[in-house]
Amino acid sequence: MTFTQSIKTCFRKYFTFSGRASRSEYWWFFLFTFLGFLFFGFIEGVINGASGTPGGPTLLSGAFNLATFVPTLAVGWRRMHDSGRSGVYLFYPLIVLVGLPNFIGIFGGTELLTSSDLASLFEGAFGIIVIVSLIIVALSLFIVVFWLTRPSQPGPNTYGPNPHEVSQ
Repeated sequence: MTFTQSIKTCFRKYFTFSGRASRSEYWWFFLFTFLGFLFFGFIEGVINGASGTPGGPTLLSGAFNLATFVPTLAVGWRRMHDSGRSGVYLFYPLIVLVGLPNFIGIFGGTELLTSSDLASLFEGAFGIIVIVSLIIVALSLFIVVFWLTRPSQPGPNTYGPNPHEVSQ
């Protein structure tokens, strides 16, 4: 699948979370969203810099991110299906990213965050849990990226036929 075919396919399957997506479909669309993020960020930087508001509005990149959020999630979901995993696995890093601030908030870490001594956040049992959680966040990101890079399962799986074996 080419760069252009991937973009067309992902926008055509905007809300399609069933089926499978090949590696090329996912990674070309990932490249498209990354380049769009850079392009619109650069344009906004130039516009906001010229207008004298360096922290000004980010309407262009916001609109681009909003337009590509669902198809990016959908193609990632289908990509996980292609490697034989549930699309829910995409959310592994988010579980820890949501859980860690909640843990810090529940057990009094907000007082430590607002104090001038941030090193105290990493002391004692509380600190060990925070450090282990940060390590799990990093590892879960790498695991999800590793799964996204795995080759397609040959033949059909529970999520549908192999995209390489189906004529487009």
